[in-house]
This record gives sequence, C-alpha cells and structure tokens, in this order.
Amino acid sequence: MAHDYNKPSYRLTFEDAVQVHLMLMDGWFCNRIAANFDVNPGRVSDVRYGRLHEGSYAEAMRRRRSAAA
Repeated sequence: MAHDYNKPSYRLTFEDAVQVHLMLMDGWFCNRIAANFDVNPGRVSDVRYGRLHEGSYAEAMRRRRSAAA
C-alpha cells in the first residue's frame, strides 16, 4: 500500500490568501488557519505580512467593507 507522506501540502491561491486575511480579522490563530488549509504556518505568516499574494489584504478589506454596507 502506497502512502502520500512525501506529497507536498496545499499551495495557497490568491482567493485563499483573501480568506486567510478575513480569518485573521475574525481572530483565528495562525496555526488553526494553516491546519484548515493544510499548509505550513509559515505560509499563513507570508500572507499576513505581504510576502505572498500582494494585494490580498486590500481585497479582504474591500470585501469586509462591502459586507458591512
């Protein structure tokens, strides 16, 4: 029986990055977000600090404002 132990974890898309920002705004912990997306917590940190998917924070803010209206 073959296992996928060496299979790389999920790669975050721009849409995922927007969701990460929204989850952070809602008070989620980074390690829980990472587990939710099956990624390393460092990738969540990369999104959080703008090193991955530039513009995702601005899009998350735009969605948050439009949802409140």
